[in-house]
Amino acid sequence: MARITFVALDGSAKSYDAAEGVSLMRCAVDNDVPGIVAECGGACACATCQVLIAPDWLDRLPVAGPNEASMIDEDSGERGMVRRLSCQIEVTPELDGLVVHVPSSQY
Repeated sequence: MARITFVALDGSAKSYDAAEGVSLMRCAVDNDVPGIVAECGGACACATCQVLIAPDWLDRLPVAGPNEASMIDEDSGERGMVRRLSCQIEVTPELDGLVVHVPSSQY
């Protein structure tokens, strides 16, 4: 189990316990996190589950695969953070305490 915090556009933050092996997208959808649309349900086909992650967490995340990388514009980060698809990030114990931000747009 890992505690994941989602920060909304208005700055409000809510934390949730996520089971090991589920995706960040599943945690967001199951907890009705505003701004995480997840139209494809986690198939890496729509890019509507984007999150912003601080660079200091990147070494604990899997590297973006070619499908994910092709769906994210390299210049689409906001506030000095890196944009990733939450459906492609599996929860591990190393992610306990992760804070992700919902971007201003999923498109």
